[in-house]
Amino acid sequence: MTKKILFNAFDMNCVGHIQQGLWAHPRDQSRRYAELAYWTDYARRLEAGLFDGIFLADVVGVNDVYGASNAAALRGAVQVPVNDPMLLVPAMAAVTKHLAFGITANLTYETPFLFARRMSTLDHLTGGRIGWNIVTGYLDSAAKAIGLHAQAAHDDRYDLADEYMEVVYRLWEGSWEDDAVVNDATRHLYADPAKVHKIRHAGPQYNIDAIHLCEPSPQRSPVLYQAGSSTRGRQFAATHAECVFVNGQKIEGVKSIIDDIRARAVDYGRLPDDIKVFMGATIVTGRTDKEAQEKFEDYRAYVSSEAALVHAAGSMGIDFAKYDLDEPIETGKSAAIVSNIEAMNRSAGPQWTRRKLLEQMVLGSRQPPMVGAADKIADELATWSAEAGVDGFNLSRTVVPECFDDIIELVIPILQERGLYKTSYDDGPLRQKLFGAPRLPERHIGGRHRLARMA
Repeated sequence: MTKKILFNAFDMNCVGHIQQGLWAHPRDQSRRYAELAYWTDYARRLEAGLFDGIFLADVVGVNDVYGASNAAALRGAVQVPVNDPMLLVPAMAAVTKHLAFGITANLTYETPFLFARRMSTLDHLTGGRIGWNIVTGYLDSAAKAIGLHAQAAHDDRYDLADEYMEVVYRLWEGSWEDDAVVNDATRHLYADPAKVHKIRHAGPQYNIDAIHLCEPSPQRSPVLYQAGSSTRGRQFAATHAECVFVNGQKIEGVKSIIDDIRARAVDYGRLPDDIKVFMGATIVTGRTDKEAQEKFEDYRAYVSSEAALVHAAGSMGIDFAKYDLDEPIETGKSAAIVSNIEAMNRSAGPQWTRRKLLEQMVLGSRQPPMVGAADKIADELATWSAEAGVDGFNLSRTVVPECFDDIIELVIPILQERGLYKTSYDDGPLRQKLFGAPRLPERHIGGRHRLARMA
């Protein structure tokens, strides 16, 4: 059977997400982000186009590295203002049946007990269409916002995350037995107390002595997403992630990262196919190359170079405002997203400059766009799938909603004709659609907590 390509729309509950400046395009609707109808219309559109999900990024700080100030971020709407992504999900779920929702939540600033309840609640309300993008943060401004002096070091945040995952797994998988809910009104017996177990955990960061407040949801644990490509991030992904996000570079480089993560997963007792890989992609397409190129040039006229540098500065932890256009940039050791610096070193060389960086950010981000007629875009996506082992794509918005309309109307039909994209949705929760079963397998570290509870 031919492997089907998966599509997520990649967005954020804000004005300016990845392609900085394009919110100013006259046809762009992202300034309506605070309107509920904007998101419900968005969800209907994606489901009608057979998208697998909408993936919502998030930050809980402001990009204030550039110029040591938040002024440029505020001027350019660089992921600020930004609203809570979780609150969008019930409304979007109410107007769709199959569309899945990947929610970014920073575990560094979330108590595991309450977070586990919120995710179980969303899993119930959506009928099992929830995924969690596990992040540990990268902005000092977020740490300061909750009373810390600065964020922890990069690898230390992953150590904290491993313990956090231990706690939430035990709550989701180990507290309530599958048949704990009796729901017998005649006997006035809703849940059997003998089948609901206290979770006790005492660790360096977290202490808990409680039952999970939610009865088992369709998936129990949400589908687990993770985006780290650093050495420590790959270890975490191989242990916990079911869906991994990578950024596009050269095919060989992406394949190397994917192969490494899957090999590490096998070392932890998992199967290579237990991990789906989504690559970030930006698509500008049309019926012809000329139409696509004209659209690209139109979009490009609205790009904000300053806003692009603001976002890059925040994610890399480097103040680009301190450097002249052709002055070599010193990367040093960053506490931000280490894999972003590693990727930049690979693409621009170790002695990169603001000019080199701006040359790559043609649409306001470091992600080079795919520009061309729909058949050529389909060719490129198929090549990534076949040669790099990519399972799907996180498609970042440019000008919404037309960027997704173009993919739905032009690209997806070609992929369907080639047998590379579904023609209808399968039934069942998100994990079942992706992996064939609604619950974490026993070979996953989270699934083992279910075994421990059953022993």
